[in-house]
Amino acid sequence: MKPFRIDIPQADVDDLRRRLADTRWPADSPTEDWSRGVPASYLRELVEYWRTGYDWRAAETRLNSFPQFTTEVGGTNVHFLHVRSPEPDATPMIITHGWPGSFAEFTDIIGPLTDPRAHGGDPATACHLVIPTIPGFGFSGAPSGPGWTMPRVAAAWAELMAALGYERYVVQGGDFGAWISLVLAGLDHEHVIGAHVNFLPTPPSGDPADLAGLTEVEGGRLGLLMNYVDDQSGYMKIQATRPQTLAYALNDSPVGQLAWIVEKLHEWSDSTKVPEEAIDRDRILTNVMLYWLTGAGASSAHFYYDNAELLPIAKTPPPPPPPLPVPLGVAIFPRDPGQPVRRFAERGFPNIVQWTEFERGGHFAAMEQPDLLVGDLRSFVATLRS
Repeated sequence: MKPFRIDIPQADVDDLRRRLADTRWPADSPTEDWSRGVPASYLRELVEYWRTGYDWRAAETRLNSFPQFTTEVGGTNVHFLHVRSPEPDATPMIITHGWPGSFAEFTDIIGPLTDPRAHGGDPATACHLVIPTIPGFGFSGAPSGPGWTMPRVAAAWAELMAALGYERYVVQGGDFGAWISLVLAGLDHEHVIGAHVNFLPTPPSGDPADLAGLTEVEGGRLGLLMNYVDDQSGYMKIQATRPQTLAYALNDSPVGQLAWIVEKLHEWSDSTKVPEEAIDRDRILTNVMLYWLTGAGASSAHFYYDNAELLPIAKTPPPPPPPLPVPLGVAIFPRDPGQPVRRFAERGFPNIVQWTEFERGGHFAAMEQPDLLVGDLRSFVATLRS
């Protein structure tokens, strides 16, 4: 394991600014809302801020304030944060991001989770945090060949936690990170003591009886899920079928990469007009920078191709997961399209020990509502330790 520090050459930053200034803009959409994609007026203003107002060096310094490492696991180089708590008996926890996320999502929850004593919390809920980057994303190596499925990532994470000396640990994630965490909990159940997710879509089975007795809230959740499948999942189909064709655009145009990501931040966050209502603008751009500077827009798209059989667009629905052999905590944020209905969730996960429904927040909980997510994770850790 080698210490890692982000140190982007100034030439790369200058190249980005040149490309932003030289953007070849398309014709404006016939409408100025988000129905046809990211509005030109919004994106032009955001790009100008990215070029002239955003401070990458400040973001780089902030990210480098957390201990980072790289190591080879599962046959590829993996980047990860490893932040140990000052509390000697803290509970180890591995947190996994998804797409279009990164390890930068979690910077606001690291301090409160590792050092609750300094943040008004119970030190008994302290955690040692391991936050790895999925291969093909960010500073992890791009896979040299196909086959990086979610089970393979989970196996790599089990290898990583063993290498770090953690014999008992908690897994947590949203988006892809939720599924990786659940697979990891089953794969390494001798060492995983609990799983916590903030993403768990539960479509009905197809039996009309499933829809009987739904509450208004549950019906709304299914409505968000169906809208996602019908109207918001085009990106998934493209990345799961022709990632290399898309890669040329994402790797050559920072504005294209920004639009590809910011559309999802808008659609899946607790925002109505612009994603900055839910997520800080500089945080949005830092997350996009981790894709642009590393060329991960291209390599992360291939992750969808390798996992196509496990996605909602699969021709044959994937088999139900085996029973989870560890306690499960579920946090539900109302603007996430992957919210579960409890009675559907309990079919596959009968050992849910914590179920929390929040009144605000969306898909990117750690960026949108870090305090709520921290509180829920502390509660889950306390439940496991009791």
